[in-house]
Amino acid sequence: MTSHIRTRARWGRAAAAVAGVLLVAACQSGPSGAAAGDTAAADDGTTITMWTRSPTATFSQTLIDAYNASHRNKVKLTVFPADSYQQKVGTAAGAKQLPDLLAADVVYAPNYAAKGLFLDVTARVAHLPFSGSLAPAHMKAATSGGKHYAVPHDIDLSAVFYNKVLFTRAGLDPAKPPSTLDELGAAARKIAALGGDVKGYFFGGACPGCQLFTSWPMIWASGGTVLNEQGTAATLDSPQAAQVYSWLRQLYADGAVPASAKNESGPTWTQSFLDGRIGIQPMGATALQGMKEGPDLQVGVAPIPGLKGGSSSFVGGDVIGIGSNSTHAAAAWDFIAWTLSDQAQVDVVAKSKNITVRSDLADNTYAKQDPRLGVFNRLASEGQTPISVNFGKTFNDTNGPWTSTVIDTVFGGGDVGSILKQHNAAVTDSLAGGS
Repeated sequence: MTSHIRTRARWGRAAAAVAGVLLVAACQSGPSGAAAGDTAAADDGTTITMWTRSPTATFSQTLIDAYNASHRNKVKLTVFPADSYQQKVGTAAGAKQLPDLLAADVVYAPNYAAKGLFLDVTARVAHLPFSGSLAPAHMKAATSGGKHYAVPHDIDLSAVFYNKVLFTRAGLDPAKPPSTLDELGAAARKIAALGGDVKGYFFGGACPGCQLFTSWPMIWASGGTVLNEQGTAATLDSPQAAQVYSWLRQLYADGAVPASAKNESGPTWTQSFLDGRIGIQPMGATALQGMKEGPDLQVGVAPIPGLKGGSSSFVGGDVIGIGSNSTHAAAAWDFIAWTLSDQAQVDVVAKSKNITVRSDLADNTYAKQDPRLGVFNRLASEGQTPISVNFGKTFNDTNGPWTSTVIDTVFGGGDVGSILKQHNAAVTDSLAGGS
């Protein structure tokens, strides 16, 4: 316990240091020519710098390659590991050395927008003829004080992936995916009964981000909530949450989930499914792009169900904005505006089996060719994106209070509801700005 408290304290000091440099950024003013009313875009041969985190690197580079091949401007991408990205951005903000283009996980967008890391792009967004069709959750997250500071870059959302090959082997109808958690659990147990190295279900038990990404939609679909509207207090002590985590605990205890799930921290959490050894696994929609189907793996997708039905999704992904230190705002906006265009969204994004960030392009030619993309596009408008300035340190950091909440509820003993009530206060304290 003492060691755990010391670790939390060290992380708290580090987080405070990062918060300090982000606060410095809040006092920054944009360079000349970057006024809030500016709508200029320029393709004049400028080299533009861009930063992104590792999970988004392939997606970003695909767009950059297409842009660089068709424009005089050139975008140069720098990729940082996801676990060090926030500190890197915070340090750069304090030193006024942010790149021209800054991509960020949508859950961090409220913090970045509030602290002034992005230039105000309100007028530029309003100038887009399709501004009303941009992903609403991402737009809301990147809005502060009624002003827009970033736009959607990519959408990743959680959905149920299932292996039709294992469904058939277990006597299940691959055309009828589970529509309740009871049905999902029953299907997982039937698949696990096939034996060998086959299991019915998988999750990343030591991956706090993976867990919220896949289990929170179950709570939402069941009529529950996880945060208050302001993002300053947790509501994880609800009956719905207790039932969802009891369901996960029982599925693991029954052996329908591999024992390795308990220690899976994220890097390989989809590998067993890709190998054809897992029947059902909620994961991110972007995983479909890299899946190689064959005799052992035929992929079906479906919404994540609730306890008695319904469905929901965690709508994640990234936003992109112009760094507050940029002296190439017009060139940076030229790239951003192009990434949102019909050409980029259909012929680059959708063609690569990714989700368009524009609802008016959801029914594109590639979505029509693959019904699974249609499922994702529907979920993009139906899912939720929790918004909280202190989301990262509370839920994504392995030393944050959410990690111990997951471990105790899913792998511990005792009443799940009581455990959630005990942890809810610590989660709320973190969301409110505590250590």
